[in-house]
Amino acid sequence: MKRTLFIITLLSAFTLYGQIADPVKWTFSHKVINENEVNLVFTANIDNGYHMYGAYFKEGGPIRTGFTFNPSADYQLKGKIVETTKPTIKKDPFFDNMEISIHAKKAVFTQKVRIEKSNTTIKGKLEYMACTDESCLPPVEKEFAFDIKMPEKIASQKVDTIVKPDTLQIIASEKVDSTAINTPLKSAEPLKSESSLWVFFLVALLAGFAGTITPCVFPMIPMTVSYFMQGANNKGVWRGILFGFSIMLVYTLVGVVVSLTSAGADFANQLSTHWLANSIFFLLFIVFALSFLGMFEIVLPSGLVNKADRQADKGGWLGIVFLAVATVLISFSCTGPIVGALLVEAASGIAIKPVLGMFAFGLAFAIPFTFFAIFPSAMKKLPKSGGWLNEVKVVMGILMLAFSFKFLVNIDQVYHLNMLSREVVIAIWFVLAMVLGFYLLGKIRTTHDSDVAKVGTLRLILAIALFTLATFLFTGFLGNNMKLFESFFPPKTENISSVQKTIPGNTLCETPKYADLFHLPYGLQGYFELEQAKACAKKLNKPILIDFKGHACSNCKKMDAEVWSVPEVQQYIADNFVIAALYTDDRTELTKEDQVTSKIDGKVKLTIGQKNANIQAEMFNSNALPLYVIISPEGQPLVSPVGSIFDAKKYLEFLKNGVSMYNK
Repeated sequence: MKRTLFIITLLSAFTLYGQIADPVKWTFSHKVINENEVNLVFTANIDNGYHMYGAYFKEGGPIRTGFTFNPSADYQLKGKIVETTKPTIKKDPFFDNMEISIHAKKAVFTQKVRIEKSNTTIKGKLEYMACTDESCLPPVEKEFAFDIKMPEKIASQKVDTIVKPDTLQIIASEKVDSTAINTPLKSAEPLKSESSLWVFFLVALLAGFAGTITPCVFPMIPMTVSYFMQGANNKGVWRGILFGFSIMLVYTLVGVVVSLTSAGADFANQLSTHWLANSIFFLLFIVFALSFLGMFEIVLPSGLVNKADRQADKGGWLGIVFLAVATVLISFSCTGPIVGALLVEAASGIAIKPVLGMFAFGLAFAIPFTFFAIFPSAMKKLPKSGGWLNEVKVVMGILMLAFSFKFLVNIDQVYHLNMLSREVVIAIWFVLAMVLGFYLLGKIRTTHDSDVAKVGTLRLILAIALFTLATFLFTGFLGNNMKLFESFFPPKTENISSVQKTIPGNTLCETPKYADLFHLPYGLQGYFELEQAKACAKKLNKPILIDFKGHACSNCKKMDAEVWSVPEVQQYIADNFVIAALYTDDRTELTKEDQVTSKIDGKVKLTIGQKNANIQAEMFNSNALPLYVIISPEGQPLVSPVGSIFDAKKYLEFLKNGVSMYNK
């Protein structure tokens, strides 16, 4: 019976497995023991809450971690796989309390091999299964490959070579720092700084507070608070806390769903670059904006809201929960675009962002309800609902109109349509900023607005800020860098740079491939195809600076605007590197001879973006954008890759460290 229960639990995991990232991340390396023998090292890093099974315990239990090597005359296995990391022994209730071995957090396995041929490749596959205390994921088979190059005289020197499954092998050489070689390259998530998550958390928190002052939500505060404040004070307090917690939980669950469905890198890429997804988002934001401006009202199906209301009317603790659900549903016509904007931003980032964003939004959204439930007398100080709420709605509508053009910019850039110029988008923002400024001053009114008898201090401050923004946007026509707003506009098309004037030799070996499609910012010159950059780097004896970027990548544009715009950074890059700017989201189709087959998923990469994204995944096990990597002309990483560094001095340190390692 217990074995049957285990099998059912395992099979149920298949429904989620396509959406959940593998909790076990493998790296493979080898250590040379002497001139004839090496140790193959298999390292598994296991996510918190998961464990995998050991290699040695009795048959009849769960799937053991196993290793299969392809037969070859080039090498001989010496002994069995050794579990270098000592496993934990426990009794498994699913298998009649038989003793099994498990590994948590990290597991290291080694296999001694005698090499019969100096240059050989050892291939095979391993099988393992990851579980939590409640359920297991399906067994996984993963291929591995070790490229072994034995020196003529090695003595007992040990040299680590980071070799990831079917990826670029990094071989120790005179120009590669041993510490860099012995450190596995990180995946996309660690490249995201904690500070950026905190910024996103604060933005989501502010968005939640903004949601509470929308016309759909603000009038609900006194109505809902009066509902659950009936009865004894102490009971009312706890009912209010439950109500606020339930609102927060509903939004957090939305984040969990988005996180599970967007865990794959392909989802994020499709969301941020595909014409269909961007067109849908553009239309949704336009529809919400027009609704905010009073053209029509968006309402959810009455049956859905009424069902939640009926459950809430039953009272009790469960009724409080359903009241929270009803509150979220009713407020959707105002909070929907705010939540949508947060989820679009979060889904294209790391998996925790949607959960974090919705938790912060729900927390801020629930605070007023909970606060007034605990301190009901404070509701007397709340401003009365009135015309000011409509003004909030109009302001949000104009902001949604401005934001919606970001999706059209994505389509235009990714597909090289060249229909939406930088000047046109800046002009639209300029007009909207001016309109919003005059609206706050009472010079422009909608049919639902009352006249503004007196311009208060807050209105005046906001209007001045908007006119200042409009003035700043106007300078964009004159070629000014838009800094914080660059991610919303197409990049500059002119190639104007002081670098070309001040640094002799800022030239290329040959005309860059795809130069008709791409260009580097500020007149810097480089390549848009890795092999061409390697060939030029060998000729010029320079390291290569790879810039993995995307048309729809906000942080890529921000790095260009805030870091690459600094003359000292431009000069150092132009003087010391061959640049390879590799767009990972470009959808230009490749010729058949330029197409490649991925060693990771076996699929043919048909577009420039797919090919570059595959290079990033194979070489650096990452899909983070931007990603800056410094390699030798032979393709050997010199220092650890970095992501967004919005500090020119720190970025210069990264560049100088790479040049220093190359010159050693």
